[in-house]
Amino acid sequence: MGLTVEEQIKAIEESLKGRALDFYKPYPKQRDFHRAGGRENVKERLFMAGNQLGKTLCASREVAYHLTGEYPSWWDGRIFPMATACWAGSPTGQTARDTVQRLLLGRPGEIGTGAIPRHRIIDTKKAAGNVPDLYETIWVKHKLGGTSTITIKTYDQGRIRWQGETLHAVWFDEEPPADIYSEGVTRVNATNGIVFLTFTPLLGMSSVVMRFLKERAAGTHVTTMTIDEAGHYTEEQRQRIIAMYPEHERQARAYGVPMMGSGRVFTTDEKLIMEQQTPMPAFWPKLAAIDIGYNHPTACVWGAWDRDTDTVHIYDCYRVAKGLITTHAAAIRARGPWIPVVWPHDAEQHDKKSGDIVAKQYRDLGVNMHKEKATHAPERGKLEGTGGIGFEAGIMDMDRRLSEGRLKVARHLSDWFEEYRMYHRDNGLVVKEADDLMSATRILLMMLRHAKCFQPVRKSAPVPAFRVVDPSMGALG
Repeated sequence: MGLTVEEQIKAIEESLKGRALDFYKPYPKQRDFHRAGGRENVKERLFMAGNQLGKTLCASREVAYHLTGEYPSWWDGRIFPMATACWAGSPTGQTARDTVQRLLLGRPGEIGTGAIPRHRIIDTKKAAGNVPDLYETIWVKHKLGGTSTITIKTYDQGRIRWQGETLHAVWFDEEPPADIYSEGVTRVNATNGIVFLTFTPLLGMSSVVMRFLKERAAGTHVTTMTIDEAGHYTEEQRQRIIAMYPEHERQARAYGVPMMGSGRVFTTDEKLIMEQQTPMPAFWPKLAAIDIGYNHPTACVWGAWDRDTDTVHIYDCYRVAKGLITTHAAAIRARGPWIPVVWPHDAEQHDKKSGDIVAKQYRDLGVNMHKEKATHAPERGKLEGTGGIGFEAGIMDMDRRLSEGRLKVARHLSDWFEEYRMYHRDNGLVVKEADDLMSATRILLMMLRHAKCFQPVRKSAPVPAFRVVDPSMGALG
């Protein structure tokens, strides 16, 4: 006798439970995290996000891909063409069971309903100790043959238990102590493997966080994700969750921003700054500002000035590390070769290799560089260029505009907002690290008086004013 409809449905549902990996569809920031792992120069990745936004789930799916070899068609991250040996770490046995193990294997009594497909699980070994239902090792059948292993470790075991093994990948869920993190990185040296971390930065600017955010060690990459970028919450739910957190923890728990130094430089809620990209009238003058990169990224921002309300709209930005001046210049010209580009005083310095003034190099490459370095507006009756370059004065002007709603930023400029969240003071002084777009924005505001409107070339009869289109904005002009 055949199965009833109800029994068939139940069998299908049970089968689908064992194929959770097939249904993973990453959010854009999760996809960015995976993609970074595929870059040859990236060995260590940090996914720093608020609570319950999907960072741990994201990492568990990547681990499952490396264990099984079942990489999806959209995958552009790291690929291991063989069975792998991996470790996953968590603070304690209980947290390991309730997070890492739950997402990899499933809940107790439901083994095979996590990221590792049920039909790929060969065997499991329970961990010794007093945490019930905790597994130590999982053996997984690889698609290309051979057996992969994933061992679950805990930070409270101490550094010694993190020594000795040679691995392809190490995943730290929740922030590890510095010595254990160092051991994890060492474990993948021989295989040219990868290390990745997923956590909410509740410990502030720890040595591990500083490695990624301040030191920017070679081979590291950071992905940040806020509650606004998690599609499983409605706006009403987001507001309720944010309000539930203690005020001093909100930035970390909702936006993945660590407690830094003596406080953030700008405190205006980023939601009050964000705006949708909208058509901008051709009569709004435009300006670009560049922060020259030497041992840090080169960054540029583009702004349009609504003079009626004295509001500046940042509509585009560019930030690239270790690029050639020719590359930067091409990117800047592509956004409107007519737009004036203002630059800071250090662009008068000589390039150590060529001996040319950096600003002149950009000018020679067709960038419409302003003739003089950026300064504040001069006092009434004084000459242009006598206004000085006071840093704190620029910060105060930027802060005033932010708090008064006179500085808006297109919400899709994620690089700009990442820097905004991290921009902070230590012992009262602004920390001038990972601040490239913030510096460019400050420079743009200093020189706003030099913004220009697009002037079409008149080859014959004058073009009626109502037909003037700003080519730098494309269809939005």
